[in-house]
Amino acid sequence: MQPFALLHRDGADHVEVLTGDVLTVRTLDEIPLVKDRPTLAVIPYRQIAERGFDCVDDGVPLECLLVDSRTTAPLADFPAGPLRLRPGGFDLSDEEYGEIVETVLRDEIGHGEGANFVIHRVYQATVDGDPVAAARAAFGRLLAAEQGTYWTFLVHTGSRTLVGATPERHVSVADGITMMNPISGTFRHGSGRLIDFLADPKEVEELYMVLDEELKMMATVAEHGGQVAGPYLKQMAHLTHTEYLLAGRGSLDVREVLRETMFAPTVTGSPIENACRVIARHERRGRRYYAGVLALLDHDDQGRQSLDAPILIRTAEITPDGTLRVPVGATLVRHSTAAGEVAETHTKAAGILAALGASGHAAAPVRPEAESPEIRAALAARNDHLARFWLDSREPGALTVPALAGRTALIVDGEDTFTAMLAHQLKALGLRVTVVPWQSAVARTPIEPDLVVVGPGPGDPDDLADPKMAAMRDLVADLLAARRPVLGVCLGHEILAVLLGLRMHRRDSPYQGLARDVEVFGRERRVGFYSSFAAVADADRIDSPCGPVEISRDPADGTVHALRGHGFAGVQFHPESVLSRDGVAILAELLPIVTAGAISPATNG
Repeated sequence: MQPFALLHRDGADHVEVLTGDVLTVRTLDEIPLVKDRPTLAVIPYRQIAERGFDCVDDGVPLECLLVDSRTTAPLADFPAGPLRLRPGGFDLSDEEYGEIVETVLRDEIGHGEGANFVIHRVYQATVDGDPVAAARAAFGRLLAAEQGTYWTFLVHTGSRTLVGATPERHVSVADGITMMNPISGTFRHGSGRLIDFLADPKEVEELYMVLDEELKMMATVAEHGGQVAGPYLKQMAHLTHTEYLLAGRGSLDVREVLRETMFAPTVTGSPIENACRVIARHERRGRRYYAGVLALLDHDDQGRQSLDAPILIRTAEITPDGTLRVPVGATLVRHSTAAGEVAETHTKAAGILAALGASGHAAAPVRPEAESPEIRAALAARNDHLARFWLDSREPGALTVPALAGRTALIVDGEDTFTAMLAHQLKALGLRVTVVPWQSAVARTPIEPDLVVVGPGPGDPDDLADPKMAAMRDLVADLLAARRPVLGVCLGHEILAVLLGLRMHRRDSPYQGLARDVEVFGRERRVGFYSSFAAVADADRIDSPCGPVEISRDPADGTVHALRGHGFAGVQFHPESVLSRDGVAILAELLPIVTAGAISPATNG
């Protein structure tokens, strides 16, 4: 059978029918991008290695359908039919999956390795009859029964068949605008009240964290970062999710956009690089196409590149021998429980199988709760304490601080691309910014910026056996010795605090994706934390090897929120996070003093 794809995109009254030849390529750069001939790429999770990130390499290929025929057909041409399966089950038992959840919560989130991680399991069964015919019947059922999908699709490459209804755009490029669509939080219709789901702290924080993570990606691929719209409800036939929409103008090759956004935090975690390490450590098997993307690469009428790439979730993979795989994942955050995440994977798998019409998984449709004024108010209230920097449009130069205009800043990335968001904030304040990885010997280069920002990253700041921690500590020590202005953010702040003589401790409960109102140099500020460690001080001022230091600390336990001295400062929180309502204001007040090297510890800001 000739390779083909059936695509129904959100709001369309027809199905796109694509046929052509299939080409297997090694890298995203090799995906053909030819005018007048679209390419549909089926991108597996293993391509994350192109970013230098860890993964279990299962050898699953990156296949490209080179489209030579593109037609449309009415929805009625694809009648619904059941997907008949022999009894199956999960590749990991509930007990095995629950043990992995508990281990990740304790050893990864609890030890500062990240804010959230997605761990998957796979429901496996066998299809009765011809696999492609079964997939076509399931595709028709998805068209008829599902709602709220971004793409409903069937892709047959000859060696595999994928059929699904994904709710989530990963990234798109059209008319020079790049868009992303973080979706998180899962409410099963009929399981309770939607208003209670919207008030659940776990669900709220989970969406904020993936919003932050996709803003990091947008900060890399869009010229001025991403502007946030939402939140909205994404209502499907059996589930409702919450979502934001991000948009920004960009000019990168669409294959580069795909590379820089591999892969969505909603199916990996954050920070993304360490999330990939955690996934490889604990899953210990390949993900095949789960968490990857379908990507339709094309050109518009003006010859500009275009891209439409949904995430490969809510998807069944069927091999020629009839083996069916339905991978599902749960997002683990500090509020998670093993029982809750096990239940979520069952809910997701049952929802997919019911939507596909798998026998034994039929489910009566439940009418979603209407968007009442109460629901709309609950959604709008989620933005009350978020950073307007990412939600509002503004004129160029509106935030420029005269004392910073034209000065240079070098940001050292500790393996957390929050640094890309931080760069946009510093540029908005008037600085000229360069971002480099921690591996660069920054202090020993001839570059002498007006400010060095030692940025965030995962890990234990006291673990000097970790090459990153040892190198970043040496860097900060060199900067202090040379009296070069330095700002530490999160991990950078922790390293700075240790060198100034403060002790570190691991928090009893991780501050991962947590917004708090805290005092920062005499003023109450709303800021977002992503940390499992904190410095502790017994007084508001100390004498250090670098002179007197003023400290803003929690009166209850002495944990340090911020510190400053002559030519240096540190903040435990993330001023760049969407959770930090007052982040830009803090930077605007702090940085002119740091770069002037004229802080007076006796003076409150």
